[in-house]
Amino acid sequence: MIEREIIHTTTASKRLFDVLQDVVQFLLLFLRIFLEMFVMLIQKALPKRLKDISGEVVLITGTGHGIGRELALHYASLGSTVICVDINEKNNLQTVQKAKRLNLGDVHSFICDVSKREQVMALADRVKAEVGPISVLINNVGIMPTHPILQQSAEEIQRVFDVNVFSQFWTIQAFLSHMEEKNRGHIIALSSIAGVVGLSNLVPYCATKFAVRGLMEALHEELREGPYRNMIKTTTIFPYMTNTGLCKHPKVKFPSILGLLDPKEVAMRIVEAHRSDALEVTIPSCLLHINNWTRLLPDHCGLMLKDYIDSGVESDLI
Repeated sequence: MIEREIIHTTTASKRLFDVLQDVVQFLLLFLRIFLEMFVMLIQKALPKRLKDISGEVVLITGTGHGIGRELALHYASLGSTVICVDINEKNNLQTVQKAKRLNLGDVHSFICDVSKREQVMALADRVKAEVGPISVLINNVGIMPTHPILQQSAEEIQRVFDVNVFSQFWTIQAFLSHMEEKNRGHIIALSSIAGVVGLSNLVPYCATKFAVRGLMEALHEELREGPYRNMIKTTTIFPYMTNTGLCKHPKVKFPSILGLLDPKEVAMRIVEAHRSDALEVTIPSCLLHINNWTRLLPDHCGLMLKDYIDSGVESDLI
C-alpha cells in the first residue's frame, strides 16, 4: 500500500514537472517571437542593407526573353558572372550580347531544355568545367496556357508541370552540389501570385505555382536543419501579372493600381530580395499581407474581395 502511494506521488510529481517544463518552453518561445518581431520592426525603419553580389556566379533559366532577360542584364550590371540558360539559342544569344555590352560581369550562354533531367545533369557538368561551380540558381523559366480545365489537353498539362515544376527539381538536384562545394549559395524560385491565389483559366498553371511554393518551403526546412544551415539560402518570388507576353488576355479592373508589371521592375525587385536574403516576396509586396489577412476571414469574405479586385486572365481560345 505504501509502495503504491510512493509510486503515485512520484508519477504525479513527474507530470507536474513536465507541465511546468512545457509552460516555461512556451513562454520562452513567446519571448523569442516577440523579440524577433521587435527586431524586424527596427529593421523596417532603417535603410535596407543589401549584400554585395559582384563575385557571385549566377545561373538563370529562361533568359531568352521577359523577366529572365532582365535578370541577366541586372546581375551583369552588378558585376556578377551570369550564366544564361534557355531552349531558344537565338533569343538567348541576344540576351548575352546585350549583357556583354555592359562590360561588367562575364556572361555565358548555354542551351538546354531544363524540363529534361538528363540535359540538366549534363548542363551542370558543362558549367562546372567551363565556368566553375555556381553560387546562385534562379529558376525563372515557365509557361502559361490560359484556358478552362476541360479545354486543357493532357499534353499541355504534362508540359506545364514539366517546365514549371520538374525543371526546378532537376536544377536543384544538379546544382546544389556546386553550392555545397563552395559552402555557400542561394536558390531563388519564381512562383507567381497564381501560387498564392487560385484563378480561373489557370488551373494547371496555379497547381504548378502552388507546387513551387511547397517545394521551396520544404527545401528551406531541409537546408535549415541540415549541415549547410545559414550557408545556402532560399527565396521564393510571387510576381503579379507581368508584361512578358505570357498573359495574352489579361483582365484588370484597376489598371492604375494593379496594372501589368514591367519586367525590368520585377527583375530589380527580385535582385533586391536576393540581396536582402528575403524568404518570400510578392510583387507588389502588399499582396502577400493582403492574402494572409484575407485567409483569416470567413471564406465568403475572401471571395467578395476577389470579385471586387476582379483581376486574372481570359481564355486564350476566345
